[in-house]
Amino acid sequence: MANSNEKLKKLLGLCGSIEQLAGVRRIEYQDGRASHLSCALVDNGVLQFPLMLDKCLDPAWFRYKGINLSFLSKPGLQGRNPYDTAGEEAIYSIMGGAMFTCGLGNVHGCQTIEGTSYPTHGRIRTTPGEKISMDAFWKDDDYHIRITGEMREARLFGENLVLRRTAETKYGSNEIRFTDEIENQSFQPTPYCILYHCNAGYPLLAPGTRLILPDKTCVPRDEAAQKGMEERTKMGEPKIGEPEQVFQHTMACDKQGYTFGAVVNDEMELALCIHWNVNQLPFMTQWKSSALGDYAMALEPTNCGFDGRAGKTQILAPFETCTNEIRFSIAEGRDEISMLEEECRRFL
Repeated sequence: MANSNEKLKKLLGLCGSIEQLAGVRRIEYQDGRASHLSCALVDNGVLQFPLMLDKCLDPAWFRYKGINLSFLSKPGLQGRNPYDTAGEEAIYSIMGGAMFTCGLGNVHGCQTIEGTSYPTHGRIRTTPGEKISMDAFWKDDDYHIRITGEMREARLFGENLVLRRTAETKYGSNEIRFTDEIENQSFQPTPYCILYHCNAGYPLLAPGTRLILPDKTCVPRDEAAQKGMEERTKMGEPKIGEPEQVFQHTMACDKQGYTFGAVVNDEMELALCIHWNVNQLPFMTQWKSSALGDYAMALEPTNCGFDGRAGKTQILAPFETCTNEIRFSIAEGRDEISMLEEECRRFL
């Protein structure tokens, strides 16, 4: 049957290959600590991001019309190292990135539960993807870019959890959608923790950047966070040695359970928005770092409280599957930011 897509015909009439406008390519890094890492480099015409195929298909950065939106930590991009699964030493390898996935055994600091050690932020964030698929195709009037892969967290005589991820965007879209299916492929009920560590960075994040959050409650983790309660939604000037501040929020939502958080730079008239469903991820942890050289803000939808695996934990029955969806969008211009503020008021 002949393709009747008029948009496709028009675009191909104006360019040689659709890849001059949008597409996905597999890239391999060849030097330094990132040597031999692979990524799916996605460009949808306005948004660019690499999905790290060796690191849970997590996006290392987001750029919107050439503007960086995310935080890349000092360790930067690197392959899996022995200290990735050794207690607190994971801080030597955490890339930050636009998002890194914490879990599936633990999501916060290192813990030892019933004799088993769980490293900081868990093991899944450095687990290489398997069964990787990359595709770009026309459907109706939209050019879709889709990447899928599977990660497994398993041990002898222990858990056997599989995370299947689909990342998708469209040509010209200001959105990226991640859909995760987590399946317990063991024959015993298994605790399952997950946290999506979504990190904003300079130049989107700068002194004066603020949050839009339709939260119902906010609890500080410790004394440092308690001191920062009044300014928790605003970024100030970076300071040498400033301690991190961590807060736990419960979010207001619409009738279907959908909620959001937005990092807003009013001077740039730009906002990075994270959307999720509280029926899947009932909590949101906020990480604020005002330290000079580690300047970042993270919104972290999660199914865990501060205690992580040591607290109340979701249990998956044998061969049970659950689904989480994280959607990123960009708001540009005063009108779109005002719409976010109105949506926040409507939720509350």
